[in-house]
Amino acid sequence: MKLLVTGGAGYIGSVTSRLLLDAGHEVVVLDNLSYGFREAVAPGATFVEADIADAASVLTPDAGFDAVLHFAGLIQAGESMTRPEIYWDHNVRRSLALLDAVRAAGVPRLVFSSTAAVYGNPTELPITESATKAPTNTYGATKLTFDLALTSEAYAHRLAAVSLRYFNVAGALIREDGTAVGERHDPETHLIPIALQVAAGKREKLQLFGDDYPTVDGTCVRDYIHVQDLARAHLLALDAAAPGEHKIYNLGNGNGFSNRQVVEAAREVTGAELPVEVAPRRDGDPATLVASSQRARDELGWVPEKHTLPDMIGDAWEFYRTHVA
Repeated sequence: MKLLVTGGAGYIGSVTSRLLLDAGHEVVVLDNLSYGFREAVAPGATFVEADIADAASVLTPDAGFDAVLHFAGLIQAGESMTRPEIYWDHNVRRSLALLDAVRAAGVPRLVFSSTAAVYGNPTELPITESATKAPTNTYGATKLTFDLALTSEAYAHRLAAVSLRYFNVAGALIREDGTAVGERHDPETHLIPIALQVAAGKREKLQLFGDDYPTVDGTCVRDYIHVQDLARAHLLALDAAAPGEHKIYNLGNGNGFSNRQVVEAAREVTGAELPVEVAPRRDGDPATLVASSQRARDELGWVPEKHTLPDMIGDAWEFYRTHVA
């Protein structure tokens, strides 16, 4: 298939692009490089430096695209509570412009990078796709808004849509030839890459935001998934997409790890002390997010292969040491 990957210079989009190329697809990456990295774009992909709001210049009716995989967007839950306007702009307004371009060009499939943040503080654990949607931050609200738009689009215009609701993503794609693709943001806000920065001496310490949550050790509990497992799910979603349907799948391991457990695992992998400072809670952070991925297992045949913290942190550490530090 001929595929447009928005945000293909970012973490998850760049890994997925490589697996799509491995599978024999033609990949065009659209990214404005405001958060992504040009060198992260998959070799073999055609790169277009542009914003998703201008996707119509690429998604022309005669371009022959078979699907769009939409990764582009803003992802920092904390920032979304202090600068909500840019989240509504990027994750809703510009994404709706992309959806207009998909419709005008007659592209039949769209796979969307959604998030577990749409559920907010869950009323059930593990979280299923039918759980109450009550986001506690603007980030989750904007992603849920576009999910709802996809449901309407599928019903009205026969789009084959799939939303993949991610939990916490970690790890890196490590190739046999030594090349690697992993996580790096500027500024960095995610726990595992921050821990690696501390281990490498790039930061003095790491912060844990809150230690008074109703969890096993007072810190937030999250369901972590390896980026390579996540990327594989996108290939399966392309095959599962059906005209007139909006399918939604949670992607996680079904196991929760507290922030302190993540820090301990990072200490074991890196051999570093990793000084920790407890900071106040961040607005909008739920105490526990753990997924049920049973639907993805049953309908997509998706099974996580790298599901332990040492698996994920080990790959991330190799990428960081060889490509970032």
